[in-house]
Amino acid sequence: MTPGVCRDCLWRGETDLRRCPACRSPRLVRHVELEQLSLAHLDCDAFYASVEKRDRPELRELPVIVGGGVRGVVTTCCYIARTFGVRSAMPMFKARKLCPDAVIVKPDFAKYKTASRIIMDQLRALTPLVQPLSLDEAWVDLSGTERLNGGSAAWQLARVQGEIERATGLTISVGLAPNKFLAKIASDLDKPRGFAVIGAEEAQAFLAPRPVSILPGVGPALVKSLEAAGFSTVGDLAAASEKTLAQRFGANGLRLHRLAQGQDARAVNPNSERKGVSAETTFDTDLRDLSALEDRLWPCCEKVAARARADGFAARAVVLKLRTADFRRLTRSRTLPAPTQTARTLFAVAREMLAAEVGVRAYRLIGVGLAELAEVEASAADLFGGDGEARARTMETAVDALRGRFGPVAVVSGRALRRGREGRQADA
Repeated sequence: MTPGVCRDCLWRGETDLRRCPACRSPRLVRHVELEQLSLAHLDCDAFYASVEKRDRPELRELPVIVGGGVRGVVTTCCYIARTFGVRSAMPMFKARKLCPDAVIVKPDFAKYKTASRIIMDQLRALTPLVQPLSLDEAWVDLSGTERLNGGSAAWQLARVQGEIERATGLTISVGLAPNKFLAKIASDLDKPRGFAVIGAEEAQAFLAPRPVSILPGVGPALVKSLEAAGFSTVGDLAAASEKTLAQRFGANGLRLHRLAQGQDARAVNPNSERKGVSAETTFDTDLRDLSALEDRLWPCCEKVAARARADGFAARAVVLKLRTADFRRLTRSRTLPAPTQTARTLFAVAREMLAAEVGVRAYRLIGVGLAELAEVEASAADLFGGDGEARARTMETAVDALRGRFGPVAVVSGRALRRGREGRQADA
């Protein structure tokens, strides 16, 4: 007899059946450690595309790709589109080729944020220990909430999974495990509308045959280094000694060894520091002219600065991102003498870095970001170091209010107007 919970009728108990003893639903979650685990990762299923399908029922049975522009990238896509091979971050031209009948929808982040807020509020009603990773996923620690919420963490998660679906019309997948690393892996095992469990006792056996790329922080470059050193699977790393991995990969080798053992000591931190905020745009045709690139840079600066002000953050570093016509990425950064929240300062610093990169290459994408973030209150003494910065913030905050009330085109910069006129002339 194994502990189980039904995600349809919320029956809970022990059973050796594969269907719910009460309602006969196949959506029965069973695991020997089910009642002992309390840390979960919740991930919305194809979030942006699901929001669009919810709001436009005529799209429900169609492949939907959320993204923009002929040369943009796929922000996300529905599961129907994925059957054609479409994936997030794929160039749009490739996605269109794989799925020519797909409906292309431009992202509407205001709508996605509203749905995200409802979901996160429902999680926080269970526990304050909710750590969002993005709009559509979060870690949750439900330890110590059993008496308060009337059941084990597994039962609470089954209940909130249904409540979120009924409240938002969106589905989520749940991963329940002993730690954050395993929970995030588990949430991807049974998508969509899934609920998967990885227990402590089975963690190493589960991980052993998986490729090293499943480990967090192991990108393509590190995969090549690990494979060249004879570590192709997680099991290879688990079998190696800490000394060997430390000698080859330093502190990162020790981290990988712990993860390969299924160990992760990180706690769910609702106050986890935000690392940065950024925006980018992809061009329909490659650009190499400084003025044309500046025209695309300015709206990104406005978007990033407005987001920083809305979230109450300022930043001490500006990051410029460029992608060449042959898809090579260039990143430049500069530390500021005082934190900023204004598009004025962001644009001025990013433009200097941009000018140094113009002339040799053509670019297909430009982006800008703020890094080394701090809450405004924490740096208020020197936040608006000069009168010009303070005036710019006052003016831009007023523009935020006008756009929030009357829409994004209520106030348009002269640079944006010039770009619009040039675009119409080119079309003519």
